[in-house]
Amino acid sequence: MWIDVLLVVGAYLYGAFPVVYLLGRMRGYDLRQEEDMHSGLWHKVGRVEGFSGIAWDVVKGGIAVALVDVLLDVDRGTVVGVGVAVVAGMMWSVFLGFEGEKGNTTSLGVAGALSYQALPFCLVPILLGVGIRTVPRLLDSKQALDERLKFGGPPSLSLPLGMLVAFALFPVGCWWVGESWETIGGAIAIFCLIVIKRVTDGLLPDLRTADNKKSVLLNRVLIDRSYL
Repeated sequence: MWIDVLLVVGAYLYGAFPVVYLLGRMRGYDLRQEEDMHSGLWHKVGRVEGFSGIAWDVVKGGIAVALVDVLLDVDRGTVVGVGVAVVAGMMWSVFLGFEGEKGNTTSLGVAGALSYQALPFCLVPILLGVGIRTVPRLLDSKQALDERLKFGGPPSLSLPLGMLVAFALFPVGCWWVGESWETIGGAIAIFCLIVIKRVTDGLLPDLRTADNKKSVLLNRVLIDRSYL
């Protein structure tokens, strides 16, 4: 039992280690001031660093789950707990005063390691979200490639909505392909963490100035920001 607890705690600390934040600090930027650390890293520091940060956050979730699952003789509940703990660490990092990232990228890596068979239930809504807004920006021939790669303009609404739908469908996908109840429960927990992070991150200042508090809460759940 103590081994299981130590694995989950270690997974939280591993997930909490703020690689993206540190990449920004190395160039003199505090990415906690940005609406999203990944987009802040991409725009303020550089595209290589931005892509590296995104890739690392996806891979680190999958690595943690896969290593525990393959190398250690632990039950399925512990494997799932490790995955959920990595996501929680990324969202509420002890190294950043319990601030952190949105958690979508690491959740995607964890989802793939927990059930690659159910991963299409995640990928289809995400790809639709990317395709609706991001791909047209990239293919806009009126701008130079360097400008297109900056992905300027208003933040995408379709991508955060696609992410929400993806992680809402992932538990359904796990059930559909016959995964264990521990895995399905972990998928539900990840979805709940994503919603909680969206709703609570910087909420109080927005509520103090909001004319319609219900609209703020709904926007946060659906599009990961208080206002359209």
